[in-house]
Amino acid sequence: MSVNAALLIIGDEILSGRTQDANLAYLAKWLNETGIQLVEVRVVPDIEQEIVEAVNALRTKYDYLFTTGGIGPTHDDITVDSIAAAFGVPVVVHEKAYQMLLDYYGEENFTEARKRMTRVPEGAELIDNPVSIAPGINIENVFIMAGVPKIMQSMLEGIRPHLRTGRKVWSQSMTVYAPESKIAEELGAIQENNPETGIGSYPFYYSNTAGAQIVVRSADQGALKKAMDEVQALCFAKRFETDEPSELS
Repeated sequence: MSVNAALLIIGDEILSGRTQDANLAYLAKWLNETGIQLVEVRVVPDIEQEIVEAVNALRTKYDYLFTTGGIGPTHDDITVDSIAAAFGVPVVVHEKAYQMLLDYYGEENFTEARKRMTRVPEGAELIDNPVSIAPGINIENVFIMAGVPKIMQSMLEGIRPHLRTGRKVWSQSMTVYAPESKIAEELGAIQENNPETGIGSYPFYYSNTAGAQIVVRSADQGALKKAMDEVQALCFAKRFETDEPSELS
């Protein structure tokens, strides 16, 4: 059984290059280990209509949608309002979130800005945040996560038990010290003969040496091994120098 997901990264700072996203790679690996395949990623600015359109497109297309960014205390944190608009529901103060943050900050330090972090789309549930207390949000198949990597990662562990999962996709790689153009045609034939796998070639050029890392991916370990054996046999026949295949991961 295949279960898939999309990621929506929200924030002008990502699009401007001021902030480098660190959540995509982590989430993709975490989801695969969990048995969910990340199949699409979009980045949108802090514009409500852009967020609404992306959320509605992705949440209906995939089993799960994860969003990162825009749930903090400042005026430009508009993710909650935008996702509420996408679902056609009002924004409300979540009583449990309000009490948690009140207890954490105390009455004197519980500012209006901090109170913004207790707002959720009506009908939403909270995602625990063991790092900085302000919760993430879950509404239907959408998980609204923090943009700060450490906080986002901690939120993921809290939702793991609640996710429907499928088969993990395994991968194995091998480095070939020869231009990928010299094996491109045969590599395509190996891919055609092994339809249960995905075979990628990723070239590099380092210290005057051209090469490629060949990566085979499959949910079937037997199919993966067969394809990798064929890649190794191809490189041996062409007398190319290679590294040993990596461990399955």
